[in-house]
Amino acid sequence: MTQLVWFRNDLRLADNPALTAACRSGEPVLACFALTPNQWADHDWSPARVQFVLAHANALSTELAKLGIPLRFIQASRFDDCIEQLEAFCRDESVTTVHINEEYGINERRRDKALKQRLDSFGVPVYKYRDQTVAPVGEILTQQNEPYSVFTPFSRRWRAWIEETQPSVYPTPSAQGTPVEPEQIPDIPPAFAIAPPPLVETGEDAAHHQLETFLEDDCGDYKKYRDFPAIDGTSTVSPYLANGILSGRQCLVAAREAQTEVGNQEGFITWTNEIAWRDFYIHILYHYPRVSMGRAFKPETEALTWNRPEAHFEAWKTGHTGIPIVDAAMRQLNATGWMHNRLRMITAMFLTKNLFIDWRLGEAYFMSKLVDGFLASNNGGWQWSASTGTDAAPYFRVFNPVTQSERFDPKGEFIRQWVPELAKLDSKQIHDPGARRGIIPKGYLRPIVDLKESRKEAIARFQSLKEG
Repeated sequence: MTQLVWFRNDLRLADNPALTAACRSGEPVLACFALTPNQWADHDWSPARVQFVLAHANALSTELAKLGIPLRFIQASRFDDCIEQLEAFCRDESVTTVHINEEYGINERRRDKALKQRLDSFGVPVYKYRDQTVAPVGEILTQQNEPYSVFTPFSRRWRAWIEETQPSVYPTPSAQGTPVEPEQIPDIPPAFAIAPPPLVETGEDAAHHQLETFLEDDCGDYKKYRDFPAIDGTSTVSPYLANGILSGRQCLVAAREAQTEVGNQEGFITWTNEIAWRDFYIHILYHYPRVSMGRAFKPETEALTWNRPEAHFEAWKTGHTGIPIVDAAMRQLNATGWMHNRLRMITAMFLTKNLFIDWRLGEAYFMSKLVDGFLASNNGGWQWSASTGTDAAPYFRVFNPVTQSERFDPKGEFIRQWVPELAKLDSKQIHDPGARRGIIPKGYLRPIVDLKESRKEAIARFQSLKEG
């Protein structure tokens, strides 16, 4: 009798419900990971993310091997192919039980339903565990037993649930047998072969070190510095969290333990709130599956007529809009596979409100570049910026990117790093080189859109939609 753990968005030993359950059975444990390059492409996975995931799959294989648990790699083009391949794998290896941690995108849910039906047909049960959120999906509901659609009341109930339950983490399983030789993925699929240098180090230990260093050294000042892209004021654990090398539970428990040892509590409260936002967006993904099907959370906004992208979309993607903070942010994304969160909001709102280009195009482009691209958070952030989502920014709230730049990059340090054409400008002119009859440096563009007029037009389009 063999227990199979199918690893997906949970590439870790510690705090892994599916792995823990399999190891507690007292029976031999086998693990697998499916390589689905065409599905990754369909889901707009970036080369940076694919390389990051495969590096961690190899690292996981090495660590599992030390515990006597072989990790096998299954070749499958897409999710549909996984079902047939896994059935054959289970038959070949005499698997008697399969353990998986749930995923909540619509394609993932359909895949897991099909797998369960297939394996049930020949007597192999599939056990599912709720893992991606701190509070299990479906647990945080209104008094009417309905899902929340607004963050603030969700977060109040979420915090109350945490105080009531005091969530803990699962320990790393002990050895299940003698060490085995680890299998490794030898090659990156050609479509994902070219990527920026890794943003963070590989491995579960590296993830914990990054988290612990942030909590000990920087989390107390997180509220103060988190919005300034030129300052290293964020945790940078998002690649680990998005790809399951760290869990939200681990982050929360570690933060609560560290919080008791640090005098400044505001930073910890603010950072914990980010974990709540992540849970909230996964909660939305689960209860409102249309958001993972390219549809707006607010159905009435589907009637909006977005501008055709063409040259403006290309300018935005490449960082050549003539708006320095937007260009610096997009160049950072393209070069590193990561973007500071404040800049994600600024660039998303510029695309959807000033250029009035469909949020879905921006959402897909971010996913195609980000190492920490995570469907729930990425979709939630884009729909917030576009005023089409849950808890979205009111349609009349349009960030002025110049004002944002002056506030959050006051000396222009971040802009100078990524837009060298403007490096010699002073800290006032660098945010809006052409303002007040300023001379725009050679090699830099004038803004491709008027910020004031485009803002007015965006508001008018939403108003006409509301009136209609």
